[in-house]
Amino acid sequence: MYKFIIRPILFLIDPERVHHLVVRLLKILFAIPGVPKLSKLIFHVKSNPTHFAGIEFPNRLGLAAGFDKNALLVDVLSNMGFGHLEIGTVTPRPQPGNPRPRLFRLPADKALINRMGFNNDGVDVVAERLKKKRSKIVIGGNIGKNTVTPNEEAYLDYLYCFERLYDCVDYFVVNVSCPNISSLHELQDRDQLNKILQTLINSRKEKSIKKPILLKVSPDLNQNQVDDAISVAMDLGIDGLVVSNTSIGRNGLQTDPDIIKEIGTGGLSGLPLKEKSTQMIKYIIQKTNGKLPVIGVGGIMDEHDALEKIEAGATLVQIYTGYIYAGPFLTKRINKMLSKRK
Repeated sequence: MYKFIIRPILFLIDPERVHHLVVRLLKILFAIPGVPKLSKLIFHVKSNPTHFAGIEFPNRLGLAAGFDKNALLVDVLSNMGFGHLEIGTVTPRPQPGNPRPRLFRLPADKALINRMGFNNDGVDVVAERLKKKRSKIVIGGNIGKNTVTPNEEAYLDYLYCFERLYDCVDYFVVNVSCPNISSLHELQDRDQLNKILQTLINSRKEKSIKKPILLKVSPDLNQNQVDDAISVAMDLGIDGLVVSNTSIGRNGLQTDPDIIKEIGTGGLSGLPLKEKSTQMIKYIIQKTNGKLPVIGVGGIMDEHDALEKIEAGATLVQIYTGYIYAGPFLTKRINKMLSKRK
């Protein structure tokens, strides 16, 4: 029904408008008594808990950052088969992001291109929303810097978000690899990255509870850059990696090149990233002998893709673009597949 009726109708509308429409409809629907419980019954699959970075996850599947940037749907999505939700990317101050249009579908490639630009309500607003959530689902906080913040001061933005969210989330993801913020990729350089992560680790030492810090890496890194990221993470005691972010690459796409040129810049997500992210997971797991745990994300369009990420060495997986193309029952299919694997 979703593939043949609902999705074709939704795909007639601008993708960003559809997203906001879906958010509003879900909030209205789940305000009806009995709907949350019914949804949980429909999407629930009995799974063995999975441990990652010291946290127990009810299943291996999560929703990647970007879908619920502002923590508007935490209680809704917690009833739809996810074992964890990653909110954000959030920044210290609210920002509108890049000019519209900034989100584009590539149906021929089962992909999206976005240049949203860290549009969000600001970490203070998001933190207050998280304090009011009723669900006990595992929450990740994906943090970044404001666009106007110069890179030499970026560590202060990450620190502010870290401090503000510390009591509201279960783990953190440091996002220095999104291609939609000017010069953000420069923060992946070893010295810059070391400064940001060391600042967060120093802050964590002052807390009574140790919460995991993960680093989200770009699929566009070359082998030397991947090795640098691994080295920094291992040296500092970072708890894991999220592999991977969106890509600036456009190779091998089926969509008309003129359409791709017209769309312009942005991060590519969806099926074209599947192989690239899976190979990166395999490399990292082999390079570290499995000592640096990984959340696998990128190109998971069905349950077999999710299993492929797990078999490559990922402990957990996340979806986003696949959720848009395959529909809400993708979570149930993935959880059924992964529940069979010990």
